[in-house]
Amino acid sequence: MNQRIRVLLVDDQKLFVESLRLVIDSRSSDLEVIGVAYDGITAIEMVARLNPDLVVLDVRMPEMDGVETVKILKQRYPELRVLMLTTFDEDEQVTQALQFGAVGYLLKDMSPDDLMHAMRTATKESLQISTSVIKKILDRRSRQEFEPQPKATAVQEVIKNITPREEDILHLVADGFNNNEIADSLQIAVQTVKNRVSELYFKFDVHDRLHLMREAKKLGFGKNP
Repeated sequence: MNQRIRVLLVDDQKLFVESLRLVIDSRSSDLEVIGVAYDGITAIEMVARLNPDLVVLDVRMPEMDGVETVKILKQRYPELRVLMLTTFDEDEQVTQALQFGAVGYLLKDMSPDDLMHAMRTATKESLQISTSVIKKILDRRSRQEFEPQPKATAVQEVIKNITPREEDILHLVADGFNNNEIADSLQIAVQTVKNRVSELYFKFDVHDRLHLMREAKKLGFGKNP
């Protein structure tokens, strides 16, 4: 029998978080809500005491917001999986949360079944980001950011060092596929995908999947570059 995923829910909107707990308890046999916190400070204390597998953390809370909370949690518990959940999709908060080690950033308007699926997936290696969040980040930054473009020789050097298999992976990364989906699509092992994605981080000099996706799109990878 598979071990249940122990989840700590953290949100200052008590009606929402208690409703979410009831939904998980009634619909899921593999997710176990072991506690609920209404602010970041309490969440940090409860993580130390309850040792959850996954923390589902609201971004905007009193006392200590979700971004600061995930920063502290990941410093103390590097292996802990933290999934951000919010009604907002501000790209600065998304970027900060992911930089501090969150494994996903989802909006509260998703269906309960989709949210529970994301929670299960978040305990693995896959990065979970709502499609609408990704689209708004990319659209906003393409309009507002005027970053200097890399020299042609630098771009050519990156492309020259990309293998055919890495090109296949870049197409799927650009289209928002996670590691498991890439493995299924290319019929290769998930660990192989993880290794290749790590190599691509190095080649593109990026540190997270969102930036790799952006760089891939700049070079024309994906169905809708």
